[in-house]
Amino acid sequence: MALARGTVEVAAGSVPREAGALSLALGNRGVLWGGMLLVAMALIAAIGPYFTVDATALNPIQRLKPPSAEVWFGSDFLGRDVFARVVSGARISLVVGVAVAVISVAIGLLLGMVAGYLRAFDAPIMRVMDGLMSIPGILLAIALVSLSGATLMTVIVAIVVPEIPRVVRLVRSVVLTVREEPYVEAAIAAGTRPYLVMSRHILPNTIAPLIVQATYICGSAMLLEAILGFLGAGIPPEIPSWGNIMSEGRTYFQISPWIIFCPGIALALTVLAVNVMGDGLRDTLDPRIARKM
Repeated sequence: MALARGTVEVAAGSVPREAGALSLALGNRGVLWGGMLLVAMALIAAIGPYFTVDATALNPIQRLKPPSAEVWFGSDFLGRDVFARVVSGARISLVVGVAVAVISVAIGLLLGMVAGYLRAFDAPIMRVMDGLMSIPGILLAIALVSLSGATLMTVIVAIVVPEIPRVVRLVRSVVLTVREEPYVEAAIAAGTRPYLVMSRHILPNTIAPLIVQATYICGSAMLLEAILGFLGAGIPPEIPSWGNIMSEGRTYFQISPWIIFCPGIALALTVLAVNVMGDGLRDTLDPRIARKM
């Protein structure tokens, strides 16, 4: 029986391939639980600040107050509500993580496709990527932030630059494999223009590994942003971010450990949710692992 393009034959008939992939992904516990936790954190970041006190409001009377029914996560050395600051900091971390993942994947996809398909550009692009990968990401990020000033945009750019080479190498390896497939060689022999070959035949094969890679980049970016804030080289201290909150609380760690523990636990849970979801997507989208499961 002839099947329409984009469908697969099953015992009960034919269902859309996208619907089958979505059902498989939702059937994976890692994707389900990681996604639910990540959605919960995103909702808290989106609407939480509207239901909490001002994260920058000073209240010396409540200085270094332990967690209680009045201040759930306690207060810091200036009397600011740690719960409100953690909720506000969730916005910064999620924005940084998603922005870094999207930008690095977009740039890395373009460079990787060009390097893998057009041999003349392979060596120059990959030598630049090798040079970037030879520099530790945290040092490169600190240097870029120091040169251009500490703002949200510069922090995002500083984290994007070390992540691009990893995406380029991933996409290039996929392109080098796919371009040797018979259907790609047939398209080239038929005189199909290079950009059409890349967009129609090669690009779809990069989507699955890029989705998985994007989740790991998102988690890594949130950790790196927190490290930069903890070291004082990230977002300005007047903006509440998880790294800044922990950096300000390290002086009072022995008497007020909640200032570090609360944002640290929030960061750990968010990164854990992203990584668990990435592992689940890898298990679902990798045909070899999916067949075993």
